[in-house]
Amino acid sequence: MTVEVVNESGSPVDEDALLALTRSVLASLHVHPGAELSVVCVDEAAMAELHQEWMDLPDATDVMSFPMDELRPGTEDSPSPEGLLGDIVICPQVAAVQAARGGHSTHDEILLLLTHGLLHLLGFDHEEDEERAEMFSLQHRLLSEFLGRDAPNPTED
Repeated sequence: MTVEVVNESGSPVDEDALLALTRSVLASLHVHPGAELSVVCVDEAAMAELHQEWMDLPDATDVMSFPMDELRPGTEDSPSPEGLLGDIVICPQVAAVQAARGGHSTHDEILLLLTHGLLHLLGFDHEEDEERAEMFSLQHRLLSEFLGRDAPNPTED
């Protein structure tokens, strides 16, 4: 599995933890070991530009996912095909605000956002109530398993 993690945000980010979480989530969802993915942490100005360009929305957001080959989770007997998962962009400054609001660490919030972004790359969404329940339940389980404790709940979508 090729995972590139880059921090361009100017804020401290545990890149090793991001890499480990990515590998854990993708292995749990039986994504082909040859899948490729990049995770980039950016500052608020860069995230605001991306948010405006791709979503036509103002201001920085917490996480954005850019799927490429539309890979989906596999099974133990039939992993997903090899391919390019896509890119996840996280803004640690927005994560810090959300973490304070949620009463947990910025580190945990960034891990939560990464898990959320990975699930979006794998086709999960939260537009409908049923989709939201499925995605957020899976997100909580995957992050709790990685952390070895109860994961924080999202403070925003």
